[in-house]
Amino acid sequence: MKILAVCTGNAEKLLGKSYKTGINKHPVNGAVLIDAEGVVGDAVCNRKYHGGVDQAVYVEGSVTLDWWSRELGRVVEPGTFGENIVIQGLDNTAVAVGDRFIAGDLVLEVTSARIPCATFAAKMGDPTFAKRYFRAGRPGIYCRVIRAGTAIAGTAVKYEPFSGAKVRMPEMMETFGRKLSDRDRERYLAARIHYKLRQKLEAEV
Repeated sequence: MKILAVCTGNAEKLLGKSYKTGINKHPVNGAVLIDAEGVVGDAVCNRKYHGGVDQAVYVEGSVTLDWWSRELGRVVEPGTFGENIVIQGLDNTAVAVGDRFIAGDLVLEVTSARIPCATFAAKMGDPTFAKRYFRAGRPGIYCRVIRAGTAIAGTAVKYEPFSGAKVRMPEMMETFGRKLSDRDRERYLAARIHYKLRQKLEAEV
């Protein structure tokens, strides 16, 4: 595996929307610094739902973007889904919470799945796209930064699977907003899930 692209965006308005978003991302040349809050210089406009320490970096796998290219009948270029990093050879459906991506001095740890929203649908020019994305079961990957570093296209990526209970990305998206069984809640809490989801599940115990 290797980094295929590193993408950043500016705060701008989408057609028909009154608010600004940083979802329009494009590949950059050269190295980019990534710290605990994410990609330095990348716009994150709605801090209530995006960004923060447990959603610092948004990753897409090239295998998943290739699937979407076939599904949509056009090439899905890096940055199309608002991702920060595209990893060549990665299939989103195989990724679980706690898995790590190591690229040079940078270490990322998976925390949660991307949940599609109205802004994403507007970006794609399709009001039904959020539902279509959900049905596809191939959500993007949010990560926390375990060790800050630089990211640049072409850097080799070491993939380290989480050794504990598996909570994979498709399951996380499918169960979003639903009440888990006691057994599943224990499994989720045993993984290194996003702190907001952890707080919610702990409150249910």
